[in-house]
Amino acid sequence: MTFRCAVLGAGSWGTVVAKLMCDAGSEVTLWGRRPEIVEAINERHENPDYLPGIPLPEDLRATTDVAEALAGADVVGIAVPAQTLRANLATWVPFLPPDALLVSLMKGVELGTAERMSEVIAEVAGVPQERVAVFSGPNLARELAVGEPGAAVAACLDMAGAERLQAATMTPYFRTYTSTDVIGVELGGAVKNVIALCVGMAVGLGFGDNTKAVLMTRGLAEIARLGASLGADEHTFAGLAGMGDLVASCSSPLSRNRTFGENLGRGMTPEQVIAVTKQTAEGVKSSKAVLELARRNDVEMPITEEVVAVVHEGKPVKEAGLALITRSPKPERYGVTPKQD
Repeated sequence: MTFRCAVLGAGSWGTVVAKLMCDAGSEVTLWGRRPEIVEAINERHENPDYLPGIPLPEDLRATTDVAEALAGADVVGIAVPAQTLRANLATWVPFLPPDALLVSLMKGVELGTAERMSEVIAEVAGVPQERVAVFSGPNLARELAVGEPGAAVAACLDMAGAERLQAATMTPYFRTYTSTDVIGVELGGAVKNVIALCVGMAVGLGFGDNTKAVLMTRGLAEIARLGASLGADEHTFAGLAGMGDLVASCSSPLSRNRTFGENLGRGMTPEQVIAVTKQTAEGVKSSKAVLELARRNDVEMPITEEVVAVVHEGKPVKEAGLALITRSPKPERYGVTPKQD
C-alpha cells in the first residue's frame, strides 16, 4: 500500500525518516524552514548541512510551505527540537489532515509541563491519543542514511496506527516492529539521551568500558523505574526502544548527547559546547523535565540528578562523578533489576 507522507523538520533525523518512507514506497514531502536546504534537497538530492555527501531519493520533495507538505497526508512525522514542538504545532494545526496519523519523531520531555511529546501533540492538535504514534529505536541518522541495517519500534495505542506506521517505514534494510506501549517506547528514547550525556562525561574524563557499562546498566534501571511508575510495560526497556537505543547512544561517537557529554568531561562549559555544536542534543534541555517528571512520581534517578546539576547548575563534572560513586545504595522500589548486579 502506498502512503502519502509528510515529515516536518529537515534536520538529520527528519531527513532520514523521509528517506526511509521514500524507500518504503511512499510519496513523501519534507518540510524545512530554511530555503537553501529545501533547494539543495530538490535540486541536488542532498542535505548538505546535516547529511553531506549522502544521496537522497530523487522522488523526495521538499518545501518551505507547510500547507503544501501536509496536503492529503496519511502519515505526518514531526521532527523538530522537542522544546519547540508546542509553538510550531500550534501554527500547523489548521493544515493537519483530519484523519492523518501524527507521529512523534522526537526524543524529549517538555520543560514546564513534563509532558511527553505524544501528549503535547494530542493536546495541541486536539486529537485523541489513538491518533498519535511514536517512532523510536537505535537510530543514528548517518548510518541509516547510507543504508546500513537498522530497526525501530512504531508504537500507538491503536495497533492499526502502529501497523500503518510500520508499513510506511519498512524497507529491505530497515525493520519496524509494532507496540501499543507508547509510554515505554517514548520514555526509553527521551531518558537515554540523559544517560548518554553522563556516559559522554565519563569518556571525556578518560574512564573506560567498566565505567560506561555501570552507567548504562544503572541508567537503564532509572528508565525502567520511571516507566513502571507511569504504567509502561517493563519488557519494553529490554528491547529496541530501551536497551537498544541506550547502547547505541552511549557507545557511538555519532551520538549528539554522548559527544556533548564528552566535551563537558574534557573541561568545556555547556555554553561553550552549545556554541560549537550545530545540532540539538535533546538530553541537555530535557534532563530538567525528566527530573521533574521523576520527582512528581517519587522516583529516584541519581544519574539524571547529577546530569542536571552539571548542565544546568554549574556543578563540576568530577564532583558529580564522585557523588554518584559515594552515594548510599538504596533498594530498588520499581523495576525488575536484581538485588545484586
